[in-house]
Amino acid sequence: MEETFSVAKLAALKNLRIAAAFALLGFSIAGALPAQQPAPPQLQSHIDSQARQMLDRTIQALGGQAFLNAKSLTSKGRVFFFQDGATAGLEPYESWMQYPDKRRFSYGKTKPVILINDGDKGWELDRYGLIAQPDPQVQSWVLSTRYGLENLLRIRINEPGVLIQVGKVDFVDNIPTQGLDITALGGISIRLDLHRQTLLPSRITFRIRNVKEDAWDEYSIAYSDFKSFDGIQTPMHIYRSLNGERIGETFLNYAHYNEDYPSNYFIAE
Repeated sequence: MEETFSVAKLAALKNLRIAAAFALLGFSIAGALPAQQPAPPQLQSHIDSQARQMLDRTIQALGGQAFLNAKSLTSKGRVFFFQDGATAGLEPYESWMQYPDKRRFSYGKTKPVILINDGDKGWELDRYGLIAQPDPQVQSWVLSTRYGLENLLRIRINEPGVLIQVGKVDFVDNIPTQGLDITALGGISIRLDLHRQTLLPSRITFRIRNVKEDAWDEYSIAYSDFKSFDGIQTPMHIYRSLNGERIGETFLNYAHYNEDYPSNYFIAE
């Protein structure tokens, strides 16, 4: 459902500020004979019991095992681009997403532009040929996919060292929500707002350290107008912002899960 986040590149991605930090962990073996190495300490996760119950109910509301086991999502619709908070463009799109981090995204009417992403690699194909996506655009894809709806509830909340607690009550589009506060490895702060009645996700907000500017960037993805496709509740309206400024908005009109794609669909050719 988060396959459309990075297409705001037409204008807004020029201003995206993303920080990435990488930690390397190594070990050495001394002597001629192999020595028994102590096992690294296992990071302990802590999920508040009430938070765990809410997460379980949310996953069930989304479709339970159908949601957890989905392998791909094909969708169509319209995508809006924004610059300085104002609409800068509207294009039809088609998207093929293979979880957790592969995407083929086509937008435009007569001569569409195709974005291809495979993990932390990205390319753009248009009538002029194939080029690599700019680093800020790739990083936007990586972040929005890593902390977006599917991967947050399927992977992130189950990672070692995660801390999840019940947060505050809030409002998303004037609808009351119950928040869950999630702290991931590296101190990444994530807030998941759930609809108070349905417990479907209303918004995911996460903060990433901007090392260059010594500040924090706050990303927000809001979900609404859920409809069922193949037994999975799917948001038909996705709204994205960065530091309070709109950068993209997507309206789906078609969704289909678990479609098989050609083997070369996510390879730049």
